[in-house]
Amino acid sequence: MGGFAILGASQLLPVCQAATPPRAAITGSTTNAPADNSPSTNSNSPAPRPGEQTGGTTETPQTEAPIAKVTQAEDATQAKLDQGKHTSPASPLTEESLLMRGRRMLPLEVRGDTLVGRTPQGSGAPFLIMSGSETLWQGGPDTAFSISAKGLRHLYLFSSEADNTDWQQLSWQGAPPAALPAAKKPLVIAAADHGVHPSTHDCSPALRQLLSEARRLRQDTGRAVTIRLEPGEYHFYPGGTLPMSIYISNHDQQDIQPVALPLIDLDHVSIDGQGSTLICHGRLLPVLIMDSQHLRLSNLSIDYITPFYTEATITAIDSTGTTVSIPADMAWSIKNGRFLSCGENWEMGITCAIAFKPDGRMVPLGTGGDLPWSRQADITGPNQVHFPLNAGKLGLSVGDIVTLRSFWRPHPAIVLYRTRDTQLDQVIFRNSQGMALLAQRSEDITIRGGGCIRHKGRLHTVSADATHFSNCRGHIDVEGALYEGMMDDAINVHSTCLRIEEVISPREILCRYVHPQAIGFEVILPGENLQFIHAPTLQNTPTLSKAAHVTKVDERTLRITLAEDLPEGIGEGDAVENADWYPQVTFRHNTVRHNRARGALFTTPRPVLVEKNQFIWSSGSAILLAGDAQGWYESGRCLDVVIRDNIFENNLTCRFQFTEGIISIYPEVSEPKHQTERYHQNILIENNTFITHRVPLVFASSTRGLTFRHNTVHYHDQYKPLHGGVPFIFRHCEQTTTQELPSDQQESP
Repeated sequence: MGGFAILGASQLLPVCQAATPPRAAITGSTTNAPADNSPSTNSNSPAPRPGEQTGGTTETPQTEAPIAKVTQAEDATQAKLDQGKHTSPASPLTEESLLMRGRRMLPLEVRGDTLVGRTPQGSGAPFLIMSGSETLWQGGPDTAFSISAKGLRHLYLFSSEADNTDWQQLSWQGAPPAALPAAKKPLVIAAADHGVHPSTHDCSPALRQLLSEARRLRQDTGRAVTIRLEPGEYHFYPGGTLPMSIYISNHDQQDIQPVALPLIDLDHVSIDGQGSTLICHGRLLPVLIMDSQHLRLSNLSIDYITPFYTEATITAIDSTGTTVSIPADMAWSIKNGRFLSCGENWEMGITCAIAFKPDGRMVPLGTGGDLPWSRQADITGPNQVHFPLNAGKLGLSVGDIVTLRSFWRPHPAIVLYRTRDTQLDQVIFRNSQGMALLAQRSEDITIRGGGCIRHKGRLHTVSADATHFSNCRGHIDVEGALYEGMMDDAINVHSTCLRIEEVISPREILCRYVHPQAIGFEVILPGENLQFIHAPTLQNTPTLSKAAHVTKVDERTLRITLAEDLPEGIGEGDAVENADWYPQVTFRHNTVRHNRARGALFTTPRPVLVEKNQFIWSSGSAILLAGDAQGWYESGRCLDVVIRDNIFENNLTCRFQFTEGIISIYPEVSEPKHQTERYHQNILIENNTFITHRVPLVFASSTRGLTFRHNTVHYHDQYKPLHGGVPFIFRHCEQTTTQELPSDQQESP
């Protein structure tokens, strides 16, 4: 199948205007259309980080779904496992496959040359069986099938119209695939020779066929494969995508992720864009790298035909409100008096505004950077809109540029999932309605150059973090990138921990994914080591435990059987993280500038090196060492951090969550007095240069072994002090060493 037409009616929002040719503008207009039903204005809109300052806006918290009864989980999962017992010793329905399933998709590791079985009963048809790049078979409910899996390592069983992964009578026939040989000298494929050219037409179907060919060539020749694109623009539309159903950490979960470029089930495959741009139309996931190893993506940019926000310049502020001028290339509309950003087959209301100066830096408000903004609006002239809100009272002035945006984040630009040894070389992100890069359950990730880089004339890039790593391991190595204009951290590395909801027995616990944007993906698999955390103190247990069995009760709940009794003192309300999935991090020679919130965030016990970077006008803290078991449940204490030879220039000009110093070490510990061991340890801050107004250079809580030495500090008084302008604040810390700041380092250079 070349496309997936089923997606359109159920997932895409009404269009604001007719679809336009590439790069054309959509003219603003006032209509009497039905009330705004955009994701950012309904009751399911995601809130910012718990406790995030939003300048007075109020977000409705999402109600947690009830936990399914344990007996239901036991019956459902055991029934699936029992199917396999009566078919083949190589049953597809392993504990791992059931834990990896999405709402509508069951991934299977190939263990024979043919998969036989029946589709699910009930709703969901058409049911699809896919390789990593194309649909191999489709059928109705309760239908028998036999699918060749030769040359494949994974298959994906998909339900199109309902959340139904109850595939029946699955079994493998024939011998399992042989191990791939070591990759030989690369075989270079010119994409143009296979009908893939720069085009405004949908390039996804032809590129997916080429990926299938690359997989076959790797299998048949034993050689690595490089696909080389002609320089130019390659366009992608929802109709040509491959449907996937996966959980994506730290995003708003979607039943279906329409994938434009599925780099799935590949080994030793590279794509060289030679400076090309992938331009996406509508809402879709541009690139999914999944179940692949030794994959390289280089020399290309990812962009959308229409940005997922509206930027406007303030032209007047008076007692009646604020008037803005909107550039002609921005897509927007007004319906029922409400302002909407919109594009091809989507529209979206305003959650808040972010304000920039024309030179690109965020307006230094000194308070929360997320500004409440009126959703009501009127057109007052060509590309002129008036909002009944006095921006001057928010600290803004004529000439400032506001980005009208939503917190909704359905699709990152690139997702890495169950990958090993992935490299991104000179990959540039221009826009995304989520993070630029989200990696989960992946190991050994290298980034060289590229980054989040603004369009000429625009200030906003991606809607959340530039790079985000959840439950990864190996080495995360980021060097030489530029990250600017994004709405959150340049890099965020953490574990995802689960809350213990019920202790069923000394060796059985029921655990909960807590934050609604971080659910469903396999945090823990059978046989993996567990680190338990006492929630009020964030105290880690001195020894690790092991998961003997893991059952997915529902997308928010796991039942874990331990190989030994639960550690003493751990019970309901405490947390558990995966001790086998912590990464080492190197963040070197990067520039982070003009972004919202924080520059870099780390929570991992493996070594972290932050070296020779520039943090310029990062509006909150430049570096945050976090950790919690009560909000986002992003954990992983730091035990070895070196921060050296960096430049910190004019950070912390706005306030966001956990941003109390330029370097903020702020784990959420509700009972620090009861700790017998501090959460973060062994932090060295040396040979850095700070150019700053009078704010804390270092704020630290629950930290042992912090050294601040050989740093150069230049103060100015351009902005209001924070915390009285003291250079250091230590709370519940031990073994801290700081340098004396000479008088000649107290004034501007």
